[in-house]
Amino acid sequence: MTVRRKLSIQLWTAFILCMSGIILLIMGFWVPPIGEIHNSVLIAYGEVSTFAGGLFGVDYTYKYKKHKNNLNNNSDGQTDA
Repeated sequence: MTVRRKLSIQLWTAFILCMSGIILLIMGFWVPPIGEIHNSVLIAYGEVSTFAGGLFGVDYTYKYKKHKNNLNNNSDGQTDA
């Protein structure tokens, strides 16, 4: 599996985690008491967003920069160590 493919999978996983948190919030309007989002839903959304942002976002940025530097070095005629 290429680095680019791994980064794509990682980014899509973070996106899906965030969307599932948003769906949780929206679904909180449909369960009793109607129109009120329970604190547990807000906490769950916060945890999902923190997980996706912290774990995937920081790691994605680091890997992307490293991959970009490797591509620049290879285009200059150098090889990976």
